[in-house]
Amino acid sequence: MSSPYHPEHAPVGDVGAALMMIDSRLKGIHAGRTGTDPEQQVLVQQFAASLGPKGVDDLLDGACTLIFMFMTWLRKAHEDHDKDVIEYVVPNLVATMRMMPKSVRPEAIPTMAGLVIAAGTGLSPNLWRKQYGDWTDEEMTPLEATAFLLAEHINRIADDPDFATRLITEALTRADEF
Repeated sequence: MSSPYHPEHAPVGDVGAALMMIDSRLKGIHAGRTGTDPEQQVLVQQFAASLGPKGVDDLLDGACTLIFMFMTWLRKAHEDHDKDVIEYVVPNLVATMRMMPKSVRPEAIPTMAGLVIAAGTGLSPNLWRKQYGDWTDEEMTPLEATAFLLAEHINRIADDPDFATRLITEALTRADEF
C-alpha cells in the first residue's frame, strides 16, 4: 500500500525558482560574502512579494522538491558505501543549524530535520509537513537554509561548487524531454 506522503501525491512546485534562490546563496557564499547581503535580501523579498499566494506556495513546494531530490542523491551516494544517509546527513545538518541561531530558531530545527528524514526515507517533505498545518513565516528561512545546506553538502562530497545546481538542472532538462 502506498503512503499518502509518497512523492507521487505531492505537487512539484516551482523548482526553477527555488533552485535560483539556492544557487544565488551558494554563489554569494563562494564569492566571499558572509551574512545576509541587505541588497540581496530586498531582492528576495521583492521576488517573493511578486509571486502572490499561489506563487509562494509553488516556491515552497519547489524547495521541498529540491530537498527530496538532494536527499535522494545523497541516499544513493551513501548506499554505494553501505552507509545510512540519515545517520550521516541529519546530525551534521542539525549541528550546522544550531550554529545559525539568527537564521534558524531552535524550535524550527526539529521540523527541518523531520523534512530531511522524510525525504531520506522516500517520503514527500511537503506532504509530511502539511500534516502539521500551514507553513509559518518563521519556517521560511529555515526551509531555505535546509535546501542550501544540503546543496552545499552535495557540493563538498562532489568537490565541485556547482554540482548540486547542475544535478537539478540536468534532471529538469531530462524531465522536459518527456
